[in-house]
Amino acid sequence: MADNADFADGVIEQRLAQAMAARPVGNPGQCALECEGCGYAIPEDRRLAVLDRGCTRCTECQELVDRRGVRA
Repeated sequence: MADNADFADGVIEQRLAQAMAARPVGNPGQCALECEGCGYAIPEDRRLAVLDRGCTRCTECQELVDRRGVRA
């Protein structure tokens, strides 16, 4: 018999799946040269590290966005 915790787990799983499906897909192989957050150049090391999914922000700005849970 399902209890409240089981129901809550189901709701959480469903919302997580919806959030993951709604996430914008990066541009594989395409990285911006300048960060859309701060305007500074995105280091080549970062662009190469995320080449499979692309990037539009430098590491610092992306970490801020991730911590705040903001999607842009």
